[in-house]
Amino acid sequence: MIADRVILVFILVLAAVYFYATAQVPSLEIGDPLGPKAFPRLLGIALLVTGAMLFGEIVRGRRDKAGPAEKAAPGEHGHLPMIAAVVAFTAVYLAVFEWLGYVLATAPYLLGLTAYFHRGKWVPNILISVLFSVLSYLLFTKVLDVSLARGMLPF
Repeated sequence: MIADRVILVFILVLAAVYFYATAQVPSLEIGDPLGPKAFPRLLGIALLVTGAMLFGEIVRGRRDKAGPAEKAAPGEHGHLPMIAAVVAFTAVYLAVFEWLGYVLATAPYLLGLTAYFHRGKWVPNILISVLFSVLSYLLFTKVLDVSLARGMLPF
């Protein structure tokens, strides 16, 4: 599919630009032994891993075996309502983020998205949503010493 190839090219270009920008960050001899480049480099590596995974899917031909995508019938808007719903849901998430806090805002946000895109799988959806929210909060606040919105939670 041509869209996959275009996305792959954009991912690779974004990763290259991101790594270049990361290389421009000055390194200090004092302070954190990892320096200010560690986290941006991890994000760049994640971009490259994402690109490699997409490349693997393209090569194996697992994408859309059913043939070309069906065109929307006259009067239908195809995926526009779903995209609009995700944008609106994300806007609500951002609006309540500070008030609820990272964990209490992110878990229902992820649950709503996984419930829509992974229908009928409630146990994995709930586990993924809650565990990702809690573990990423702990990683950022305890390990990386990044301040995230606490919201209503006491920790």
